[in-house]
Amino acid sequence: MGEGYMTAAGRMPGAAANVFNRTLGSPALGTSTAVHAAVADTGATNVVTTGITSPDVPRNITATPGGTTANVTAVQVIVAGTNVNDQPITETLPAFTAGQATAVAGSKAFKTVTSITLPANGTSVTTAIGVGSKLGHRRAVGRNSVIAAFLNGFRESTAPTVAFDSANVEANTITLNSALNGNPVMIDFYDA
Repeated sequence: MGEGYMTAAGRMPGAAANVFNRTLGSPALGTSTAVHAAVADTGATNVVTTGITSPDVPRNITATPGGTTANVTAVQVIVAGTNVNDQPITETLPAFTAGQATAVAGSKAFKTVTSITLPANGTSVTTAIGVGSKLGHRRAVGRNSVIAAFLNGFRESTAPTVAFDSANVEANTITLNSALNGNPVMIDFYDA
């Protein structure tokens, strides 16, 4: 950079025009049943299309096995819905850990959930569908362009974890260091 390239304030000319602020909503702390209450295993694949509550803001989906956890098998739940642009998306969540009640979390941000495919999982096993802490960026980007994240108006002292994908908007997520608590979340990001 040659002399005169930077302004007296240390900013590149025109850079401020490329910095944007976006509100990601006021997401509550995710619960394991935020999308659907626990469903008992039927011994066959069960496609659930009723009793579904879409996420409060675009965010990732979780699945939690329960009931007789010794009978949990390493199956994968499939979630279908829409992304922030109302385009249809699906995601096959990671496999459960056999014999454990360990939740699994997806990586895509769902605006709505329209169906949940629950494979046969074991006698007296239940599966609950909830939401995680990965919030949708609402924009497909090719790099981590987040400058800062704010929870309830306060800047996070630790940078958020950012996933990015220039082709699929639902794969662009932001995870704050602080726990979500129903207060507004905002980000500042750079876009060339």
